Amino acid sequence: MTQTSTPPTIDEPVIPDPHDRSAERRKLAILAAVVVGGVTLSVMSGSFPVVAFCFAMAAVIMLHEAAHFAAAKWAGMKATEFFFGFGPRLWSIRRGETEYGIKAIPFGGYVKIIGMSNLERDIDPADEHRTYRQGTYPKRMVVALAGIATHFTMAFLLLVILLSAVGVPNYDKPSTTIGNISRLDTGASPAVDAGFKVGDRIVSADGTPVNSWDAVPPYIRERAGRPINFVVERDGKRVPLTATPATLESNGETRGFIGVGPKATVERSNPLAASGKAVTEIWQLSTGSIKALGSFFSPGALRDYAGQLTNSTNDTKAPGDDERFVSVVGVARIAGQAAESGVFNVVYLLVLLNIFIGVFNLIPFLPLDGGHVAIGTYERLRSRAGRRYQADVGKMMPVAAAVIVVLVLIGVTSIYLDIVKPIANPFQ
Repeated sequence: MTQTSTPPTIDEPVIPDPHDRSAERRKLAILAAVVVGGVTLSVMSGSFPVVAFCFAMAAVIMLHEAAHFAAAKWAGMKATEFFFGFGPRLWSIRRGETEYGIKAIPFGGYVKIIGMSNLERDIDPADEHRTYRQGTYPKRMVVALAGIATHFTMAFLLLVILLSAVGVPNYDKPSTTIGNISRLDTGASPAVDAGFKVGDRIVSADGTPVNSWDAVPPYIRERAGRPINFVVERDGKRVPLTATPATLESNGETRGFIGVGPKATVERSNPLAASGKAVTEIWQLSTGSIKALGSFFSPGALRDYAGQLTNSTNDTKAPGDDERFVSVVGVARIAGQAAESGVFNVVYLLVLLNIFIGVFNLIPFLPLDGGHVAIGTYERLRSRAGRRYQADVGKMMPVAAAVIVVLVLIGVTSIYLDIVKPIANPFQ
């Protein structure tokens, strides 16, 4: 940015320094090259689905901040910064009264609206009427809740797309198409040895037509060690395969095992029905998120969580695993697992994250959006007969500092657990 020794007058417009603009263009080119290089490497290494999910989450974050920014502009408030990330500035550009840019730590973003509280005292008196604190209660609520509303809106749209276009797998109605192939503990798989592939549709077994998957498992179980002649449909062609079920002993009984599982029937709804189901699903997921947050901070869950951190429990799944936050490391791993299991789980994971972020931001403590809602509502209730009450945010800073410490602790410990004790694949 251009630095001047004296502030310009109204008649002296600021002319951007071409050298500074050239430097910012170089920074942007370097950032673009790094991103393109990273994407290329991810494609070559097979990790592109995880990288693509990270880009999707970055877009979610910036849509949250863009909602705050648009709401502030609508309310007539002055927003001086709009950044992705935190920490050192990597690149920025000024357009009008706002500086847009990217910072080094890509774990979030922010919009700086002047006068968010009474603690900001270095504001030009000419801009005081455009501060957040001088806005009416309805306008402040719109600005504070805009980001949260965006998350629920995105969750709703994604669910409607999921229910109407992608379709929901119904595992109570399996098809005759093979959806997964498994192995024995020894690593052997009769299905692999026979040449079965995911996506094959079983047409017949020993000459008998297969019209329902329900007939397949009993037929295999009864023929341990005896070859079965299958016919499957693959890419529009019928392919004969012969599989000999492995012999398994369970509770004194002998049964055959091949290692093929069905693909669930995909059911789609019309957009109107999908919208109704999406609202119901969002309500259930939101209440579930609230209960999960409450249970995490219960004495028993905190004790279990401490046990996970200190390795005091040797179980594969610790008692507190269900009441555990997942860090960016864990989310990236789960995103990769979701990508392997199909597009439905990838989209649904985005839905879950949007709803959780929206619910989490409603917590009525600074620096979360819910803290600004709580302060604004408190001020509204304390105002009388046209005399506006303004809360002293300075008194709330110890609580805000404690909240930040808790968030940092949760973030650090979650990363640690996701590295040393990752949660089980939820899609298996």
